[in-house]
Amino acid sequence: MGIDPGTATTGYGIIEKENDNLKMVDYGSIKTEPKFSTAERLKQIDKQLTKLIKKYKPQKIAVEDIFFFKNVKTAIKVSQARGVILSRAAQMKILIDEYTPLQIKQAVTSYGRAEKIQVQKMVKLLLDLKEIPQPDDAADALAAAICCANSTK
Repeated sequence: MGIDPGTATTGYGIIEKENDNLKMVDYGSIKTEPKFSTAERLKQIDKQLTKLIKKYKPQKIAVEDIFFFKNVKTAIKVSQARGVILSRAAQMKILIDEYTPLQIKQAVTSYGRAEKIQVQKMVKLLLDLKEIPQPDDAADALAAAICCANSTK
């Protein structure tokens, strides 16, 4: 399971790996309403993530790590969501791998500085999908899952 953390939108992607073949199982996003407090939004992320983990029972969760943000407020919000995600995975005794955006791009496109659209096109290609997964957060989460699957022996 790959996770692209965010307070407003947290992307998730579930894939299976059999031998060297990757297969998309599900993807989407957990959206929270801006009218709610930060604490309530984080609670919603935790609740929805718990449901997803119980449904799919992932062996491992790959979470995008914060490497660099131009906007400090955004970095703090993403960090809060990451904390909830990491805590939930640990409570449910699921292995966690963290990858920087550069590592994910490198794993999916073979180029660490790839543009977002290049990553999305490769996710589509690698998972043999008919179209690029939407929203962007879900495509990013699938990319994290692919990175993890291909990094795990």
